[in-house]
Amino acid sequence: MKKNILYLHGFNSSPQSMKAVLTQQYFQQHFPEVNFYSPQITSTPKAAIAQLTALIEQQGTALWHFIGSSLGGFFATYLNEKYQGKAVLINPAVKPYLLLQDYLGEHINPYTQERYQVSEYFIDDLKTLEQNQLAQKNNYFVMVQTGDEVLDYQQAVIKYQNQQIEVQQGGDHSFIDYDKMLPKIADFFFGY
Repeated sequence: MKKNILYLHGFNSSPQSMKAVLTQQYFQQHFPEVNFYSPQITSTPKAAIAQLTALIEQQGTALWHFIGSSLGGFFATYLNEKYQGKAVLINPAVKPYLLLQDYLGEHINPYTQERYQVSEYFIDDLKTLEQNQLAQKNNYFVMVQTGDEVLDYQQAVIKYQNQQIEVQQGGDHSFIDYDKMLPKIADFFFGY
């Protein structure tokens, strides 16, 4: 069975972000047999999930693993519950619909220059994607840093308490020294 990894960038980010690039390089170098996908995710939640679901289902029967950063971690949780793979979450957004209330209005993606609106519809769509009960046991590896200036890392520790969690002191929302975690991520996915 084909093995696929889908990397999901965060809010207002892109596949050109440092974590996305480092992840792609690592898996291409060490696991060339694994198909790696890192798309530019559509800026609205409903369209993003439709886009990502279509990408997954176009591949037919395959094993999917997910890596999600921040808002990408929220999307990765939704997709992992749906497709039953494994997911690595990096400083994941647990309740992004609360955080993004402060971001209502127009935004410009600094990577793509796309203009889009964070509206009440955007917030409502996020709420519909929330996974309150995780059916999967031991299928998440959650990485958080206590110095995350954007999200409260303790929300992730509580939500994913029955999963594998690594709490690192200090750091920030970008996850300092992320590249050092890539062998652990690969081991979580593939066990070697």
